[in-house]
Amino acid sequence: MTRANVDPTQPALRAEGLGKTYGAVTVLSDVTLDILPGEVHAIIGENGAGKSTLMKLLSGHVAPSVGRLLMGGSAAEFPDAAAAEAAGVVLVHQEILLAPDLTVAENLFLGRELTRGPMVDDRAMNRRTAEVLASIGAHCHPRDRVGSLPLAQRQLVQIARALLEPRTVVIFDEPTAVLANDEVAALLDVVRGLRARGAAVLYISHRLDEVEALADRVTVLRDGRMIGTWPAAGLTQRAMADLMVGRELGTLYPPKRTLPAVEPQLVIDALSVDHGAVQASLALRPGEVLGIGGMIGSGRTELFEGLMGLRPSQAARITLGGHEVTHRSVRDWQAAGLVYLTEDRKGKGLLLDEPLATNLTLQALDSVHPGTRLDHAGEDRALDRAVETYDIRVRNRHLSAGQLSGGNQQKLLLAKVMLTDPAVVIIDEPTRGIDIGNKSQIYDFIDRLVRAGKAVIVISSELPELVGLSDRVLVMRGGRIVAELTGDAITEQNVVYAATSGEGHEAEPQGRAAQTYA
Repeated sequence: MTRANVDPTQPALRAEGLGKTYGAVTVLSDVTLDILPGEVHAIIGENGAGKSTLMKLLSGHVAPSVGRLLMGGSAAEFPDAAAAEAAGVVLVHQEILLAPDLTVAENLFLGRELTRGPMVDDRAMNRRTAEVLASIGAHCHPRDRVGSLPLAQRQLVQIARALLEPRTVVIFDEPTAVLANDEVAALLDVVRGLRARGAAVLYISHRLDEVEALADRVTVLRDGRMIGTWPAAGLTQRAMADLMVGRELGTLYPPKRTLPAVEPQLVIDALSVDHGAVQASLALRPGEVLGIGGMIGSGRTELFEGLMGLRPSQAARITLGGHEVTHRSVRDWQAAGLVYLTEDRKGKGLLLDEPLATNLTLQALDSVHPGTRLDHAGEDRALDRAVETYDIRVRNRHLSAGQLSGGNQQKLLLAKVMLTDPAVVIIDEPTRGIDIGNKSQIYDFIDRLVRAGKAVIVISSELPELVGLSDRVLVMRGGRIVAELTGDAITEQNVVYAATSGEGHEAEPQGRAAQTYA
């Protein structure tokens, strides 16, 4: 089917009784929905609800087991993604699917290069690339190598590639998961522009504030089934969350605790990280959640990767449990009682092609395999405990980590680092790309840790999460810690002010003055 066949009086894309099975396992069943021209139709649901499967069925990446697609009122079959794109349907993937060694322009035009005679027209491709990048608020150059770009910019390049040509239906799968606030705002404007030009937009996001701001209609999936479709104007974020999980959610964040007056568990004095943090100092007490805020690029992740020995760094003095630490590597820290959960669970945290048990026990081989031979029964017992403790939902224990949903991958990563029973846990972006039900569970796990006397650092780009979880918040800007907020001063407004105000200005907290524990 080509775009010329489309009837503008019909839904741009319609799914009728769509379903998908893999062997005896049904992952999606009986989905019927219309995607209308000039509307933003949001799809929400918990991890594992079937959202990504539905997107792949609609965009030709996966063939349906049952049901059919119609486009403009006529039957449509997409044997592959290329056929769907030729018909005007494009999927912007959550995963980054770009060639890292090629330039931005080369990635945008890969397989559809512009030519002048027998030669590739680099000048024309660079010019067109610059136009598309500007239209979505991307701050990179057409000649930049994609592999050198930050993750957020790579995501914007992927979006630019999808929007290089006019589209009838644009499907966004978690497009803002790795974007900073200003980049999110620019992308939402792009989505509104697509709607204004008559495109049909299908928008999948765990960020219900985005859904509330953008959507005309909302469809909810739960456990592979379609629960229903509602006008967005009649749905609050709380109502959406309740529909997703099938029950009323209580308070999302655990109640704040009264902190014990004890000596710090971790003290960092003047840690500098190459191309990251500058003279950063902090102290963390047992039973405390210390939040780290700041814009993307402020040095938050770089600071703690430097602490872990993952980046070159220099520090005047670091103590853990009152003892000075001089040799710093991931293994050294683990032996001393400190662990780090990376923000990049797929690229750095898990071996996606390996079984769950292998991933779980990789950092604790000595405790799980005490002898010279692998104790597979011990691995299985450890996995059973992790599945129960962290509510890792799997139909088959022999799956690879890459076959889990995002929320279950994050729970597996948390179980992996907790297998060593650390005293200090650093969690970078604990709920990135995770639905509200799993978020609530992750927050409960963090609360259990601090109530058991663990010390926790949470690095987060989500302001409600940072405010809701933290007993104190340190805000970074330009590689430096520029503000410390406590008590009533921990507000989204104060975090943003400190993260974005000019050099030489400190945050102006409203309420009780901040304290420093050292």
